[in-house]
Amino acid sequence: MLAAVVVALAGCAQQAPRAQAPQSVPAAAQTAPAPAEPTPASPPAPEPESELPKQDLSDTVLYEFLLAEIAAQRGNVGLAAQAYVDLAKRTRDPRIARRATEIAVFARMGNAAIEAAIVWHETEPNSQRPLQALSGLLTSAGRFEEALPYARKLLAAAGEGAGEGFMQLNRTLASAKDKSAALDLVQRLTEDYPQLAQAHYALAQAAANADQRDLALKAIRRAQELKPDWEAAVLLEARSLQSGADSGAAGLERLSRYLQRYPNSREVRLAYARALVADRRYAEARSEFQKLIADFPANTDVIYAVALLSLQLSDYGPAESNLKRLLELDYADKATVRLYLGQIAEEQKNYSEALRRYAEVGPGEQYLPAQIRYAQVLAKQGRLAEARAHLQQQSASGNQQRVQLVLAEAQILRDANQTKEAFELVERALQGLPENPDLLYDYAMLAEKIERFDVLESSLKRLIELRPDHAHAYNALGYTYADRNLRLDEARQLIEKALKLAPEDSFIVDSMGWVLYRLGNLEEAVKYLQRAFSRRADPEIAAHLGEVLWASGRRAEAEKILGDAVKKYPDNETLNNTIQRLKKR
Repeated sequence: MLAAVVVALAGCAQQAPRAQAPQSVPAAAQTAPAPAEPTPASPPAPEPESELPKQDLSDTVLYEFLLAEIAAQRGNVGLAAQAYVDLAKRTRDPRIARRATEIAVFARMGNAAIEAAIVWHETEPNSQRPLQALSGLLTSAGRFEEALPYARKLLAAAGEGAGEGFMQLNRTLASAKDKSAALDLVQRLTEDYPQLAQAHYALAQAAANADQRDLALKAIRRAQELKPDWEAAVLLEARSLQSGADSGAAGLERLSRYLQRYPNSREVRLAYARALVADRRYAEARSEFQKLIADFPANTDVIYAVALLSLQLSDYGPAESNLKRLLELDYADKATVRLYLGQIAEEQKNYSEALRRYAEVGPGEQYLPAQIRYAQVLAKQGRLAEARAHLQQQSASGNQQRVQLVLAEAQILRDANQTKEAFELVERALQGLPENPDLLYDYAMLAEKIERFDVLESSLKRLIELRPDHAHAYNALGYTYADRNLRLDEARQLIEKALKLAPEDSFIVDSMGWVLYRLGNLEEAVKYLQRAFSRRADPEIAAHLGEVLWASGRRAEAEKILGDAVKKYPDNETLNNTIQRLKKR
């Protein structure tokens, strides 16, 4: 394959002249990522060995060979790689050049690996392996102009396998830093294969990576002309369409047309269902998922997707039944399934079942989230001391987990209206981790609740210094100023900065509407608030929208929004305070 850097290199040690190389690469080298793709699962068929150079085993050659191998055995892969590269250049022996390439790749010495691969290819010109290694190394290094002739030679030698070569190249170039140069390489290679669908697919992917949407669409449509039933091609076209101004509509339409012609395409139907979810067309999405389950009743990916969609729609019956089914099937991530089952039980106030499910989650990625939710359920049962003790008994593997546990305990205290205790808890945690962004942000939010505006302001400003890309820090500070009707111009600037960093965040959009209201721009304020509310029907957003509509003279609309919101969130303080205040006007 075109971008494979090293193929079956581990065996080359047994071919090294008159010495036994280590059977495996040192542990330090094994953990080092190679600069190109990993070795394919199935090694290619053995190739005839090239005629080896005739040379004497001089003292110098033997010394350098032993120096390289001993360095590799001791984990000094950098020294081993350089020694092997020097030896490869001196001996022009393809076995040594191959070994030099291997060690240099694991040592992440890209230039040395390329030097060794050049010798390897020159001494085994009829072999595919060094050509693969050299092409892949040059491509991964972004040296596309140098890679071009080797890539052309490799594709030509592949014959009918050139299509797979393009697909492998496509995967390698996904991480290229210079996307435009990578695109140029693929374009030049594709010129030699006008009738090969995979070549046009690779071109489309490279164009998409380089933000050349029109070229990507042209290329992927050409690929589909050559191979009309190709699922991967229609999926790439849909993604390219969704990246444009027409957003999801054109992509959905393309997937729908394909399914009309190929209704049994599982991957396309799954993509179509997920796109419907993204477009908030939940009923249609559920219908598509049900079709998938009917057609693929034992497919765990489909069952999982249906369960999550049902959970998102608060349709707990199908969500629970499908999750339980995953526990019966050979589904790898059963810990996540148990976590979701606990959440379903918790949402239905079946707290004993929720505790049981959370307790079933064993060690792994979901263990700590499950323990946090276990404590939250205890707190909902009024067992606050037990909840806090449960969190305090958890062992943390590092600062990140320690912070998670502190913030979970603080949230439990906040929910129990013990805000001052939560504030003091986070304050103590900050003494040990004074620059932790999550602690600083939560500390600021708790300071707001206990009217410590000075702490809120200083904490958020410090957070912005530490994390200038923290959208919510700008938003929180700007909203705080706006809510207090202070420094409104500065508030707007802060929120505008937040909006640039996170333009789709509903709460930041809400803040922009609120500061515009404070500035007296009611018409623009309504637009922002309606946009925020249409994306997220949060009670506080509803309170803001209702108040601004009321101030704009649109009282009937305001009453409806506020009335609907208070039915759904009867205990929300901001919402109730807003309604009471408006009644007095």
